[in-house]
Amino acid sequence: MHKKAVLDVVPAHVPPKSAIYLNRELSQLAFNRRVLAQAENLHVPLLERLKYLCIVSNNLDELFEVRIASLLANNHMEIEPAEVPSISAALNIAATECHRLVEHQYRVLNESILPQLAKEGIYLLRDQDRSDEQRAWVKQYFDREVRPLLTPIGLDPAHPFPQVVNKSLNFIVELSGKDAFGRGTGIAILKAPRVLPRVIQLPPELSKNGVAFCLLSSVIHAHINDLFPGREVMSYSQFRVTRNSDLWVDEEEVKNLRQALQGELQSRNFGVAVRLEVAKNCPQQLSDFLLQQFSIDKSRLYAVDGPVNLVRLSEIIDHASKPELRFPPYSPTYPPRLANVDLFAAIRKQDVLLHHPYQSFQPVLEFVREAALDPDVVAIKQTIYRTGMNSDLMESLILAAQRGKEVTVIVELMARFDEEANINWADRLERAGAQVVYGVVGLKTHAKLALVIRREEGTFRYYAHLGTGNYHPSTTKFYTDFGLMTANPAISTEVNEVFIHLTSLTKPKTLHHLWLAPFALQKEFIRAIRNEAKIAKAGRPGRIIAKMNALLDESVIRALYAASADGVKIDLIVRGACALRPGVPGLSENIRVRSIVGRFLEHSRIYYFRNDLAHDVYLSSADWMNRNLFRRIEVAFPVLDPALKKRVINEGLNPYLKDNVNAWELDSDGNYHKRKPRGKLAAFGAQQYLMQILGTPVE
Repeated sequence: MHKKAVLDVVPAHVPPKSAIYLNRELSQLAFNRRVLAQAENLHVPLLERLKYLCIVSNNLDELFEVRIASLLANNHMEIEPAEVPSISAALNIAATECHRLVEHQYRVLNESILPQLAKEGIYLLRDQDRSDEQRAWVKQYFDREVRPLLTPIGLDPAHPFPQVVNKSLNFIVELSGKDAFGRGTGIAILKAPRVLPRVIQLPPELSKNGVAFCLLSSVIHAHINDLFPGREVMSYSQFRVTRNSDLWVDEEEVKNLRQALQGELQSRNFGVAVRLEVAKNCPQQLSDFLLQQFSIDKSRLYAVDGPVNLVRLSEIIDHASKPELRFPPYSPTYPPRLANVDLFAAIRKQDVLLHHPYQSFQPVLEFVREAALDPDVVAIKQTIYRTGMNSDLMESLILAAQRGKEVTVIVELMARFDEEANINWADRLERAGAQVVYGVVGLKTHAKLALVIRREEGTFRYYAHLGTGNYHPSTTKFYTDFGLMTANPAISTEVNEVFIHLTSLTKPKTLHHLWLAPFALQKEFIRAIRNEAKIAKAGRPGRIIAKMNALLDESVIRALYAASADGVKIDLIVRGACALRPGVPGLSENIRVRSIVGRFLEHSRIYYFRNDLAHDVYLSSADWMNRNLFRRIEVAFPVLDPALKKRVINEGLNPYLKDNVNAWELDSDGNYHKRKPRGKLAAFGAQQYLMQILGTPVE
């Protein structure tokens, strides 16, 4: 029997999923370990190491707010290969690794980063570290800026346990004696005002010939006794609660999605509690009391050796003006052939490929801006997933609508954590006269598309931009993504068909170039994978290289396993979670998996199939995940221009397979190993290489 039959035919003994697929939660946490390794990397500038430490905390927040919360709620489970047989098992596995990761994270902070910052003259001072002059200043700051805003709440029947906002800083205080009314109220809760900065910079004259900071939590700790005159503070601890933050509305019942979401946004801060963080020295009776109040299992209690919210330490990076402790400044280049030319004429002449952040995102902004101002442009269509609170692109769309052009914007209101910004933009666009559509009920519109329709010589010509990343002014500076600008009718007319499909909700026409989810994307990916297998079985080279954020879709993984068994050489560059086991004899011995973690966040999705030297290259907004292939509107688009196709391979794939600086290789047991230069092989980092050949380092 052919060795791939283990997947195609039910054998006498069916191997457990854990033998074929890696655990999703552990794989995601392994990514955070790779990020944490950057915080330990002595070759990374010190303030950037602190930044990586903060990124880990931010990632863990989202993991609990969304993934762990989903498992706990048990109201929606994805049918994906990384799932384990029971929810409780998944939670236990995640909890064990999360505790190890958090303990490691704080050890790096306390034993490495903070001491090295102090050597560089950047001090984070606890109360015991402060001099008498510094304590006096902190006391004045507390009396002037902090105390007037504090409202301690002593718990009794008239003062029940207060509502605690998601991820906010709070304190629990245990008091002795009786209150002013002769009652033994022994517990008080103190909320840190959200308007106060969490990191406070001391005056230069008090900063030890450097720059000194203290945390708001430290300031409150030092003066907590002042808040309870006549009572003795027996013990206290800072604490922080993480809540389920995944918004939910019944999209089949709701009549106005925007209004429903606006109501849900108000309650996001008070979702079901899923994690409790306290100080390491928090007495057990206080942590037990909090666990009971929030109905949190003890396995989700994190007693941390430092501030409960490390994300706040990023404020130190912003205020410590030490450029030598940051990555060298870097400026993306503007493509020379687009400089000082008619943008539409340049796109008409030849497709334009942009590789961000090495190349500027400005041409995309100018594409929409020029369309808004061009009297020959009659219509603009755009999808918006994430764009931020401030966006020149959105302002251009509003201008276009105000100038009487037909502007259609598909705004994804359910873009997680960007719902409020998108609602605000939708409102402004509608008031300007644009047609705003909220995508398809039950499916997030994740495709990155823009279309300009221009009247030229008595007919309409279509100009399109298709991308792998968001139309967001900030993320384009540190996310790696590709964008294609084209007037090729084969692509641009199909982009228009996708827009018609999304606005009319009619069945899409047959698309010959674009692969559209949820209708055909998974099927086309699997067809291309099987085609390589067919080629390999015929004795010719079969080759697949794919780059993505996550690989979890079981059907795609099965197709890759089968292709490997047939002799296809497969390289996968997967930044985050990967459920595929590489290098297993008889299953995946021809598959290699690596992850790149560097200065920029790897975000582009690239799918290459050799196809008997046709060298098919597709770019996409979609990962190989069930949600992308079936629960989102996604598009994969081909790069047809041979020169640009070669660029994608030489910039987006080959350097990452050569990387021995920022690359981690995955073994069949689910462990990642850092690649290092071997022998006389020179160190090579893909991102560094691309910065050199595409960007302009700032002197």
